[in-house]
Amino acid sequence: MKTWFHSWRAAIRIARRDAWRSKGRSALVLAMIALPILGVSALDLTFRSSELSPAERADRMIGTADALFKDADYGGVPIFQDPVGDMNTPAKDYKDMSWPSGSTDVTKTFPAGSEVLTDTSGTAKLTTKHGLLVTQVRELKAADPIARGITTLLEGRYPEKNDEVVATSHFLESSGLSIGSTLSARNFDRPYRIVGSYELPDDLNADQVNALPGAFLAPHAKAVEKAGLQKPDTDTTYLVRKSGGFTWNMVKEINTKGVIVSSRAVILDPPAKSEVPLFQKENWGDFESSAVGNAAELAAIGTVVGLAMLEICLLAGPAFAVGARRSRRQLGLVGANGGARSHIRAIVLSGGLVIGVAAAVTGTVLALILTKALQPYLEETMGQRFGAFDIRPLEILGIALLAVVTGLLAAIVPAITASRQTVLASLTGRRGIRRSSRVLPLIGLAALLVGGAIALFGSMISEQFIVVAGGSAIAELGVVAMTPALVGLFGRAGRWLPLSPRLALRDAVRNRGRTAPAVAAVLAAVAGTVAVSTYMASEEAQHRAEYTAQMPHGTVAAFVTEEGGRDVPAVREAIQRYVPVDVRADVARVSVGKPSCQLWDSGPGCGRFEVVVPPANECPMYATLPGGGDPSEKFTPEQRRKMLTDDWRCKEGRSSGMYVSDGGLLVGDAALLKVLGLDDPATVKALAEGKVVSFNPVNVDKNGTYGIKQITDLAAADKASEQGKPAPGKVTSLPAYQVPGDEKSYGVQALISPATAKAAGLATVPLGTYASTDRLPDTEARQKLDGELTKLGSNVELHVEEGFVNANSLILLSLAIFAGLVTIGAAGIATGLAQADAEADLKTLAAVGAPPRVRRTLSGFQCGVVAAMGVLLGSAAGVLPAMGLLLSEERQQIRFHEDSVAQGWSAASDVPYVPIVIPWETLGGLLVAVPVGAALLAALVTRSRGALSRREAT
Repeated sequence: MKTWFHSWRAAIRIARRDAWRSKGRSALVLAMIALPILGVSALDLTFRSSELSPAERADRMIGTADALFKDADYGGVPIFQDPVGDMNTPAKDYKDMSWPSGSTDVTKTFPAGSEVLTDTSGTAKLTTKHGLLVTQVRELKAADPIARGITTLLEGRYPEKNDEVVATSHFLESSGLSIGSTLSARNFDRPYRIVGSYELPDDLNADQVNALPGAFLAPHAKAVEKAGLQKPDTDTTYLVRKSGGFTWNMVKEINTKGVIVSSRAVILDPPAKSEVPLFQKENWGDFESSAVGNAAELAAIGTVVGLAMLEICLLAGPAFAVGARRSRRQLGLVGANGGARSHIRAIVLSGGLVIGVAAAVTGTVLALILTKALQPYLEETMGQRFGAFDIRPLEILGIALLAVVTGLLAAIVPAITASRQTVLASLTGRRGIRRSSRVLPLIGLAALLVGGAIALFGSMISEQFIVVAGGSAIAELGVVAMTPALVGLFGRAGRWLPLSPRLALRDAVRNRGRTAPAVAAVLAAVAGTVAVSTYMASEEAQHRAEYTAQMPHGTVAAFVTEEGGRDVPAVREAIQRYVPVDVRADVARVSVGKPSCQLWDSGPGCGRFEVVVPPANECPMYATLPGGGDPSEKFTPEQRRKMLTDDWRCKEGRSSGMYVSDGGLLVGDAALLKVLGLDDPATVKALAEGKVVSFNPVNVDKNGTYGIKQITDLAAADKASEQGKPAPGKVTSLPAYQVPGDEKSYGVQALISPATAKAAGLATVPLGTYASTDRLPDTEARQKLDGELTKLGSNVELHVEEGFVNANSLILLSLAIFAGLVTIGAAGIATGLAQADAEADLKTLAAVGAPPRVRRTLSGFQCGVVAAMGVLLGSAAGVLPAMGLLLSEERQQIRFHEDSVAQGWSAASDVPYVPIVIPWETLGGLLVAVPVGAALLAALVTRSRGALSRREAT
């Protein structure tokens, strides 16, 4: 034991001295190992620090209160909830009945003697420096001790008067306002002065303004109603403080009155799952991941970590080999003085240990420093404050241990190689006879075959992506193991090459010990890049084929459904100003009840309309049944499939597409027909004659009429719907013209002119506009248009039909750049080792009269040969796993399609399309540009002239 300790102690001292002498090489290897450790450690620190403890979560949710009470909006019926209060459902099952709805008096559930603080929220369009901004307005007495922890005051003070507010820092930044500025709201001119700024620790990006209770929301609602608009919705919760807090049994008791309770005591000490009634209900649970899912996740993480360590070892291994080669005389002296081969292995392994420990310490320390220094930036990026700077020592040590293990693994092969050198060969500098292993290629071939079989099984039989990925990883490791043998095969091409590339290829083949790891590192990086690029290119082709245009190419559309279209004229003007408009078509929608009601608004005075489908035109699978129920259940799968294929009433019509309004009915003129490319003379004439232009034959009865039902009693309509009966309402029948043919109408199912709507007694409100363009608006115009629409403070639905846009091009470029950098780095390391080995040959070439450029060109070709071999092998190895994953995905989609066809929910002709597309541009760049670039870079950084000296006698 003592001998072992002293021998390793001496080896570590020698390795530390060598590492300090070769600072450049040591720094390179240290950086390769430390950077991943830095990234993973920083990720761990960030993740753990962003996780909130139960106490921190309670403070941000309920301040210093003992509980938060909230109406479940189920009309006061008993409910079940989870311990935190995030999930809830009525205690009774309402499978075939409508769910209860309505409010309950939460204040009646407060225990006697409780201290209560109300927290009410709503929205308003507040005036800013730039226009209007939809903002959450909160009425919470934030200065009250009960609310401590919910907000964090940054500057100024909390409001003390009814005309004062405090705003979040994000709102101040977005609005251009500052402390001391005044603001008001649309339809509400009362000014409020900003007296401070604050933030919400859980939502740093919130646009929120806080006022005293009763100071803003109630008077704002009155002003809005006075303007003829719908009263804004508000939500009120109650922060309750009670001596002794609220136990889980008390929470369940309050749940029987339809109230949700988030209790501090329950959050800090949650009950067992068996004591939570919600988790006992069918289809409800705590949503924890399964053991199989956890195992698959751990397997995926382990695979990624293993492949990353392999990549680092392949890159760092040659660097350790360089150190061992340059220290071979020193290692020979160790052997000459009685050192055993184990001592030589210990010295080289100690180099990996020293670098690994240094990388672990460097990466960990830098991760701690950078994460702490960048904490404000990380918090802003994540949108929430850290709970605490949480350091988990075991996790950090485990990550650091990976650096040590990686350094040792990277030094194993150089250590074994160095220990096999004879003392005489090490002292004289002779290379000796190098024989590559005959067993390793066989093991690699076996791994390749087994991995390929697993991947084939996963793609052709199994439906688990993890099987394909695992088999592909095993096959790739097999190719890595076969790399020395594959490098030897490349040597046969040397007879057809000129002098410099022939020398470079011969040198690479004869010295496979340093060439193979570099080629394998390039292979691994390129294989991953090619696999991901192939998968993403194939996915892009699939999305391109499945893409459905929402409007004719180049068309711009904008809709506003709130406040009765008050901002529609401004939207139309903005589009006319910033978009190269060819034809503009203004459209409106049919309105029932108050003009200010939005679509499907159920407030007082609101209604809706329905397009009446003639009974003879209803698809039997979707027809309403008396008493309710699913009509499709009456038919067999074969009957449903036949209806989808052959029954014109059940087919997806040409009018399918972008939602424009209820029933796809718009009010407009012939300009809309021109914008949509549907302006044939007969259609334009029918619109001018006062007919409804229909693009969906289902809505036109046998007499050629189109029915519109105006529903004013929404409660009666909902009750009739529950009973499977038609909703009561006034039906207006208009003459219709059914457009022949199958031209796509982009979601517009019917069009009537404003004059026809007025004559029929149909009220309309502005909806928006369509505009065809001479060309697509450029980026500058889009930014100006978006800015102008943002100033309105309205929810403007803007659509620009640009055709299919590939969102993956930047990712593919990034992958190609990453693979190129790894390739150049690995090839550069191999070239440095080759130059160290070939110094004697270069001196001989110079002595016999070789021109100075030979040294430079030889270095360039040495680097290019390694890069070319790695890229070629990696490209071949990367395409196959991507094809396996795509075939597996195709099988899965086909199975879903077959199940859907078997159940009668899809037509047999709708076969999924999953293409396999090779990214030739990426492959071309890797196969040509990267090796050529690596060769040119190596040639540029190599000196043409070396010091001419006497060659040592051997």
